[in-house]
Amino acid sequence: MSHLDHTPSTPGKFKIDKSPYYSRTRWHSSVAKLTLWSFLFVAIIFLFFYRSPSSSSNNPPSSDPSRRYLASATWGGAAWEKRVRTSARIRSRNGFSVLVTGAAGFVGTHVSSALKRRGDGVLGIDNFNDYYDPTLKRARQALLERSGVLIVEGDINDVALLKKLFDMVPFTHVMHLAAQAGVRYAMQNPGSYVHSNIAGFVSLLEVCKDANPQPAIVWASSSSVYGLNTKVPFSEKDRTDQPASLYAATKKAGEEIAHTYNHIYGLSLTGLRFFTVYGPWGRPDMAYFFFTKDILKGKSIPIFEAANHGTVARDFTYIDDIVKGCLGSLDTAQKSTGSGGKKKGPAQLRVFNLGNTSPVPVTDLVSILERLLKVKAKRNVMKLPRNGDVPYTHANISYAQKEFRYKPTTDLQTGLKKFVRWYLSYYGDKKAAVR
Repeated sequence: MSHLDHTPSTPGKFKIDKSPYYSRTRWHSSVAKLTLWSFLFVAIIFLFFYRSPSSSSNNPPSSDPSRRYLASATWGGAAWEKRVRTSARIRSRNGFSVLVTGAAGFVGTHVSSALKRRGDGVLGIDNFNDYYDPTLKRARQALLERSGVLIVEGDINDVALLKKLFDMVPFTHVMHLAAQAGVRYAMQNPGSYVHSNIAGFVSLLEVCKDANPQPAIVWASSSSVYGLNTKVPFSEKDRTDQPASLYAATKKAGEEIAHTYNHIYGLSLTGLRFFTVYGPWGRPDMAYFFFTKDILKGKSIPIFEAANHGTVARDFTYIDDIVKGCLGSLDTAQKSTGSGGKKKGPAQLRVFNLGNTSPVPVTDLVSILERLLKVKAKRNVMKLPRNGDVPYTHANISYAQKEFRYKPTTDLQTGLKKFVRWYLSYYGDKKAAVR
């Protein structure tokens, strides 16, 4: 593959008036406050427990092989610094210089490519952990390198590395997409979520607050923060104090941490609540991805149903639409107001839903895959387990529409067709064809 996924190019910057930023959400009850501080206290305990003295900031606990990544990666030197500066160099008028964390990830790769295409300077950072097949991440890395984007191999908890990058490049923006993803995996390895989603976020914000100039930060929260909320569609104004998984709790904690750094240090922060992102170069742990794999192999696939044989549905959002939302958020992000760790005025604080607004039953997703693959799925219907999954998601995107004209345009049928085409090309499966 010489380019991303046969998908259309992402439009350039949005040239619209900047409307007042979203008002900050406050805790309205003592119960909510207690929940927040209790969770943060537990998080601190996890940090001390999982980050033992023998573990460097670039090495998650060695007792957990599922979180290993290359510790031998080195950085520094004249040649390396030249590559960093070249990758981050702005090539368009009024362009940005953007540090993209998690750049070898699914969303990170697409966003980095779109930024580079429109002339922004882009530098990536990724630790290439093996939560899922690192080979896929390396393939994404090669894809970006061919377009001129360098991904520095390192961890966002490595403060020395982050400071070095900021010393070399005056980043105007940070697109923070690095995170430990997945709802179910939190039951197996809770420490990895605290390490990446809380400690990693704080490490990044600490470096950003001390930078001069401070960058504007756009970061990935999650629709999972809505948790057990039964009001649909989900609005940014809805309560988010009932997380159904540790993953959701760490993302909610991230939103509160963002509020803190905005309030104290004047950092401009925009959180994006993604709704079930799918598409080419996606994550193998996502249902649409491993359904495709197992259907082709003739294996049975789990189809969950809610209580009383209820429908499980997701607001599936195609990657191109998510990228447009990410770029729209960057383009409308106001500058941070601090300097050298000191706040000089109120700063922008926002959170947006980025979804498709059209929830689709998982059974319909499977039917579409059957038609595209020309293979009948072996469905194993079972009750939705109590592992953090929720039965239904639906995004209200009116705020993003108002702020930067966010408008998803890809339906599930069209998006899955593009995904399947990429999947068959990437993995070389010639037994099925896309209609």
